[in-house]
Amino acid sequence: MLDSMKFCLQQKGLEMYAYCPMTNHLHMIIGTSQGPLEFIVCDMKRHTSKYLYELIEQDAEESRSLWMCWLFRRAGRQNSANNEHQFWQQGFHPIELFNSQMLEQKLDYTHKNPVEAGFVDEPQDYLYSSARDYCGSEGLIDVIVLD
Repeated sequence: MLDSMKFCLQQKGLEMYAYCPMTNHLHMIIGTSQGPLEFIVCDMKRHTSKYLYELIEQDAEESRSLWMCWLFRRAGRQNSANNEHQFWQQGFHPIELFNSQMLEQKLDYTHKNPVEAGFVDEPQDYLYSSARDYCGSEGLIDVIVLD
């Protein structure tokens, strides 16, 4: 997921302000100065879908891999937009952050997800989150820190 985000940052004009991948969903505060944002998100989902599906399918230690791949293939057959399998839900759920109060609320929500899930005690302790960048440490992906 992080490699795909980095690629979109470098090659597709994605602007990353915050991110936090979780076990079954992803939060991002993003923008772009190049083309429609939905095309970038679609490309990111297509790339990660193929990669993660193959990773799960080939993982001999994952006891649920056969079951998960069966679910992904079944979902793909039920959706005419897919050829083989469906890893992500169709579409995405963008919310326009039209004022600083809403932006602050979504930024806080995004970064507190791992705390609420019980993964870490503090948001900046979650390695895969931009919360680290907002606390003065360097994160795994270059983000545009909002003041």
